[in-house]
Amino acid sequence: MKCVRREREARQWSRSELARRAGMANSTIGAIESGRLNPYPSQLHKIARALKYSGEPETLLDEVGADGSIR
Repeated sequence: MKCVRREREARQWSRSELARRAGMANSTIGAIESGRLNPYPSQLHKIARALKYSGEPETLLDEVGADGSIR
């Protein structure tokens, strides 16, 4: 699982909700979360801003293990 998904789920948001808040398509969020799409930096910044994420936007693409550890 990508950190972006973990952050979204921690807020109890659907993909649609994150997409709406970030001004992006739901399908784009799904593709980023699944690793099918490598987002542009501007897309990542939109997602980070929508999530009010305090870390570096690039870390939203890190993989999260089942135990919550970042790989």
